[in-house]
Amino acid sequence: MPKVTPEYIEQKKQMIVDAAYNVCLKKPVDTVTISDVIAETGMSMGAIYRYYNGLDEILADMVKKVRMDYGAYERIKSLMNEADGSFEENVYRIYDVMADVMEEHLMDIQKINFDFGVMAINNPERMKRIMSEVKGQGNLERIGADFLPKMVEGARKQGYQMKCSPEEMLLYMSSSTTGIEKLCILSSCYGTGIPGTEVKPRQLFRTLAKSVILLFGGNVDE
Repeated sequence: MPKVTPEYIEQKKQMIVDAAYNVCLKKPVDTVTISDVIAETGMSMGAIYRYYNGLDEILADMVKKVRMDYGAYERIKSLMNEADGSFEENVYRIYDVMADVMEEHLMDIQKINFDFGVMAINNPERMKRIMSEVKGQGNLERIGADFLPKMVEGARKQGYQMKCSPEEMLLYMSSSTTGIEKLCILSSCYGTGIPGTEVKPRQLFRTLAKSVILLFGGNVDE
């Protein structure tokens, strides 16, 4: 029998979380059962319950995995540390990164995030329990909190006058990004969305970048 070390326990927990992740790629998150996870791992129910108290605890660790794997925050952080262009150029670059990450993860992480959003609407108490095990902010929250002040500073350096308050800007950026995500998921993963319209993440984020620039008082002449 393998020696039960912290590393061994972590390896087993990671195996279980990865199995839950794979199941969630195949079906809506709120329809996933502990039996699905057991079947995916090949482990017994007793073995699963040595490491987790139930499905929602597994899903909480899966949220942590999704946040780490998404990577938008770290990419934008690197970009902002190296940015030497105009305010407009930097905003376009930020939203190009958002488009890159969405295109890479549209059928996996974005799909799972969308499913969690549906769960939050249909079963808010359950979602609250899951998220109570997850510490810290999500990618969008971190991006807004850390990079909006830098965007405000960059706009002011170029003499721009914002058309709204920073708080209003943060809400607009967050809600617009969430809207783009949901539209792309509905179109790509579920075959719904806007009938007769081809949904292109990069085009949508480019339009959002232009609107953000204008609200900051910048120029979008290209």
